[in-house]
This record gives sequence, structure tokens and C-alpha cells, in this order.
Amino acid sequence: MNTCTCRPIARLLTMAVCTLVLGKSHAQALPARDTLVLSIQAVEKRFIDSNFQLLAAHYNVDAQKALIEQAKLWDNPVLNTDQVIHANGKFFPYGHNADGSYSGQYFIQVQQLIKTARKRGKLIDLASTNSKISELQLQDLLRNLRYQLHIDYFTLQQQLANRNLLLAQQQQLSPLLNAMQAQFSLGNIAQKELLRIQALLIGLNQDLTDINKTIADSETDLKTLLQLKDESFVKPESATDSSANAQLTYNLQSLQDMAKQNNPNYQLQVAQTLYQQQNLTYQKALRVPDITVGPNFDRNSNFAPNYVGLGISLPLPVFNKNQGNIKAAEFGIKQQQAVTQNAETDLANSVSNAYQKLMLTIAQNSTTQKDFYTKYQGMFQNMLKSYQQKQISLLEFIDFFNDYNDLQQRLNQQQLNLQLSKQELNYNIGTDAIQ
Repeated sequence: MNTCTCRPIARLLTMAVCTLVLGKSHAQALPARDTLVLSIQAVEKRFIDSNFQLLAAHYNVDAQKALIEQAKLWDNPVLNTDQVIHANGKFFPYGHNADGSYSGQYFIQVQQLIKTARKRGKLIDLASTNSKISELQLQDLLRNLRYQLHIDYFTLQQQLANRNLLLAQQQQLSPLLNAMQAQFSLGNIAQKELLRIQALLIGLNQDLTDINKTIADSETDLKTLLQLKDESFVKPESATDSSANAQLTYNLQSLQDMAKQNNPNYQLQVAQTLYQQQNLTYQKALRVPDITVGPNFDRNSNFAPNYVGLGISLPLPVFNKNQGNIKAAEFGIKQQQAVTQNAETDLANSVSNAYQKLMLTIAQNSTTQKDFYTKYQGMFQNMLKSYQQKQISLLEFIDFFNDYNDLQQRLNQQQLNLQLSKQELNYNIGTDAIQ
């Protein structure tokens, strides 16, 4: 080999290696922060204890419960009085006449509204159902946020597994590149072989940079749900092979029935239907007039000097019998019944879809496939040694390296798909039926 040509090329390749090493350090390094390694249970506890959306929804539930107590209260009595201020040139002419009788005039009446047709009880029923609706809204909010929390957690778990895979490959290729640099300097290998390995490392560095950006985005989403504002890094526990535990102990019909009992969004529509029915009952009760009763005392303005009477008043339902509100309530029931029927159909289809996807995912994680992945993983070190010992060509090594990288990421994706399928089914059911 021509040494004059070789030395400049060697210097350039040395600079390229330095660039790769610096790039590797940059790709590996995430900001130095405290790391919180949390299980999914610990993440859920932090989420429930600190999420402001849930706290606000809790306040709404408490407010609706307070309205139940308000609905139980009677109307306050009303005091009416009429007092003489000026008469016969005198202010407040109260006293006694010459015959000993009282002078001056005043009127006092206390009235109490009495609601008929059990209106107060019907208002209590409406307030109780409204409180139940607010509780279901809280449960549905919790269900949605919890589902998003699980997605973010397991997605971050998969992203970190992919990052660890790339870091491990980078650590295995770096010594190989250094050895090839030495061999190239001695003229024992061709330049194209060195450049191909360098290209692999450049690709790994780029992949690491991209995945670190994705991890940063996932961290932001997860920390927002957990209300963490510090610079700590939330790290999920390492993923385990959960396919062996993913067993469908319920058939589809059982899961659909379970969803009707536990899904808060569907239960919310059922409660809305009950509310509309109770509202119709209340609107019909409003046809019956309420009665106002009140004793009264009148001095010196009636046929008797000290008059004691009882007043009773009620509106006569001649024109307004609450017809419009009753019709509106009847249409409200029909409208809500249609919404509830649609929600029931949508729930059944959503559970069925999630059930089918989980079965497909479990089938994909078969024992045969897991054995294949295990054997393929064991071949990597053998292929690396075989290439170093010149037992396989560079092209064969690069093909295997790329296939191995793709295969390992597919394995991580399968684990994520299994978790996401379970979470989707549990989300639609409304409870953790699938562990």
C-alpha cells in the first residue's frame, strides 16, 4: 500500500472516530437528574393524590351533595305586618282611649308555604340523582386520566427498552471500530469495511438522539399527570414478560355485561335517563297548586277590636297547568333514551373490538415466537465474534446487525402492544378485569 496516500486517509479516519465517540457520549447522556423508579401502582397513587383535575371534580361532587341537603329544607315562613305611623295629627298613636280600650291599629300575619304532591321529596330525588351524575363524571374523568397515565407509563417503558438496546449495540460496536481502525492503519483491512462500521455507529447515534427526544416528550406528559414540576426523571420499572399472565378468563358476553355495570360513561347515560324521568314526575306535580297558610292578628281595623284569623291562599290552575314543561320533559326522556341506547351499542362494540385485539396480541406472543426471539438474541455475540475472526463477511454481519436491531424493537413493541391491549379492554369495561 502507498504510505503517502494511507497516512492522510488514516488521519481523516481518526478524526471521524473521534467525532463518533463524541457523538456517542452526547447520544448516551441525558441531563443529570434525580431518577424516580416507580411501579405502575406507585405512579397511580401519586396521580390520585396530586392531580388537580380530580381535585376539582371532587369539589363538584361535594357541591352536589350540599344541594341535596338544601332540597330537604322547608321554605321559610313569611312575616307580614301593617303598622300605623301617623293619625289624627300624631305619630305612632299607640296607647289607651278614655274608656280603657287600645288606640292605634296594627296587623300581623305569619305565612307558611306548604308544597303539595310531594314536590319537596321529588326535588330531593332530583338532587340525589344529580349528585350521582357528578360522581359518575368524576369516575369517568378518573378512568380517562388513568388510561392516559397507563399509556404514557408503558410507552415510556418501551422507549427506554429501545434506548437500552441501542446503547448496548453502541457499546459492542465501539471496540470493534477501534480494532478496525488499528487494522486499517496497518493496512490489513479495506477502507470500505471501516466506513461501513462507522456508518452503523452514525445510524445508532442518530437513532439514540431521536429516541431521547421522544423520551423527553413522554416524560413531560407523565410528569404533567403526576403534577411533578422538579427536574427529576420518572423511570418506569423494567418491563417483564407479561404474556404468560395475559389470560382471558371471561368470555365476550361476560365482559360486555361487566362493562354495563362498571363503565362510568354508560352508567352516566343511564343516570341521565333516570334524571329525565324524575324531572317529568316533578313537572307533573307542579300542576297541583301549593297552599299558603298563615294565622293573622288585626287590632282596631276589623269588626272586632282584636281579630284573630287564619288565611289560606292557593293559585287556581285554570290557564297554566304546566303543560309546556311536561311535554318538554316527555321529549327529554325520549331523547335521553335514544342517547342511552346508542351508548349501550357503542359500549358493546368497543368491548368486542378491544377483546378481539387482545386475543390477537396474545396469539402473537406465542411460545414458538418467544423461543425464536431467545435463540436469535443468543446469536448476536456469536455473529460478532465470527466477524472479528473473519468467519463471516462484512455484508453478512451488517445484515444480521440490522435484522437483530429491528427484531429486538419488534419484541419491545409486542410487549407494549400487549399492555396497551389489556389497558384498552379494561378501560372499556371500567374495571381491571384483565391483569
